[in-house]
Amino acid sequence: MRRISLVVASLLALSCGLAPSQPQSLTEADLLGEWRATLELPGGELPFGLRLAERNGGLVAVAVNDTEEVPFSSARLDEERVVLEMVWYDSRLSGQLSEDRERIVGSWQRTVPGGELRLPWSAERGHSNRFCTVGESGLELGERSAVPSVAGIWRLVFRDQSGESEARGEFRQIGSRVAGTILTSTGDYRYLDGCYEKGLLRLSTFDGAHAFLFHARSLSDGSLEGDFWSRDSYHATFTADRISTETVVLPDPWDQVTPTRTDRTFSFAFDDLEGTRITNLDSRFNKKVLLVNLFGSWCPNCNDEAPLLAEWHRRWATDGLEIVGLAFEFSGDPKRDRWVLEKYADRHGISFPLLLAGVSDKEEAAKSVPDVSAVLSYPTTIMVGRDGAIRWIHSGFSGPGTGKHHEELVAEFESRIQELLAEAG
Repeated sequence: MRRISLVVASLLALSCGLAPSQPQSLTEADLLGEWRATLELPGGELPFGLRLAERNGGLVAVAVNDTEEVPFSSARLDEERVVLEMVWYDSRLSGQLSEDRERIVGSWQRTVPGGELRLPWSAERGHSNRFCTVGESGLELGERSAVPSVAGIWRLVFRDQSGESEARGEFRQIGSRVAGTILTSTGDYRYLDGCYEKGLLRLSTFDGAHAFLFHARSLSDGSLEGDFWSRDSYHATFTADRISTETVVLPDPWDQVTPTRTDRTFSFAFDDLEGTRITNLDSRFNKKVLLVNLFGSWCPNCNDEAPLLAEWHRRWATDGLEIVGLAFEFSGDPKRDRWVLEKYADRHGISFPLLLAGVSDKEEAAKSVPDVSAVLSYPTTIMVGRDGAIRWIHSGFSGPGTGKHHEELVAEFESRIQELLAEAG
C-alpha cells in the first residue's frame, strides 16, 4: 500500500509542474562571446571572426578581420532569431541559435545590383582558428618546400572573362598565420586574414559588403597559383611572383582620369537628400576650393575615405573648402537610395551635401559626369581650385588596411588641399 502511495505522489508531482525543466527561452546573454563565422561561397568556406558583447544594456557585434573590427549597426534577437545588420550596406546576417547555444545557422542577405544576394551563413562558438588545418580541409597540397613563407611583396595577375589585371600583394607571416592586403588600380581588398601551411595559402575577409576568398598553391619555381572568389557572382584565377618593395606594379592614381573640357571646369546639377537641386553655380561654391567625391554607400573603400572627407570639411570649411558627394547607388529607387545615404552620412558625421547622381554602373556614371574622361573606380575624388578649374583627379582610395600607403595618401591629399586653399581665386 505504501508503494502505491509513493507512485501516486510521484504522478501528482509531475502533473503539478514538477517535471524535468524545459529548455529556457533564448536571451541575449546566450550570444555573448567569440564565434567562428563562415559564409558558403562557390569556392568553399569563407571564415571570419565574430564577437558579440553587451554594451550599455544592449547587444553589440563586430566582424573581425586581422586587426580590424567592423561594427554592425545593430544586433538583436527577433523572436528566436539572431539578426545582425549593417544598414549602410543594406546587409544582414540572420540565423537560428541551436538548442545547446553553440551554433547559429542562417543566411547573409544584401542588396546588390539587380536584386538581392543570399548566401548560407553559420557560426560556431569559441573557435579561434580562422581556417582549419590543411589535413582537415580536404584541399590538395602544393609544393611544401618551394615557398617556406609568403611574407613580402608580390605581383599578382588576375584573369577573368574580361582579361587580365595586375595587383600588388603585401603579406606578413608569423608561424602559419598570414595577414595583409592586395592593392589594385581601383582600391584595395582591405584586411585579409588567414594562413599558409604545407604550400597552401588561404585568405578571407568579410566586412558586410565584401566577401573575399583566396586559395593559392605554391609552385616549384617559387610562384603562387590560385583562385579568387567574391560573393556568389565572381571568380578569377591568379598567379603571383615575388617582387622588390620598389617595383612599380600599379598605375599612378593621380594620372588615370583627365578633364574633358578645354577650360578644365567641372559642372554638376543633382538633387540632395531633401530633393533640393544643388549645382556648381550656387553661390556657396563661388571662389571656393571644391572636392567632388564620386562614391557609393555600398563601397567599403568609399567608407574608408568618408570620415577623412568629413574631418577635412570641419577643419577647413572656414578657410574656403567645400565638399560635395555625388552618390551612385545600386537600386535606382530614389527613396531607398536616399534612406541608405542618410545612414551613410550619420555613420561618418558628414555635414556636406550628398547628391543622388545615378546608378553604380561605371559607364552609366561617366555619362552623368561628362567633364571627366571616365569613372574607373569608386571613390573618385575631383579637386577643383578657387577658379573653378579641375586641378587633380584621384581614382580609388588606399584604405587603412594598406598601412603606409594609406598614411602617405592622406598626407598627399592634405598637402594638395592646403595648396589650393593658399591660392587666390
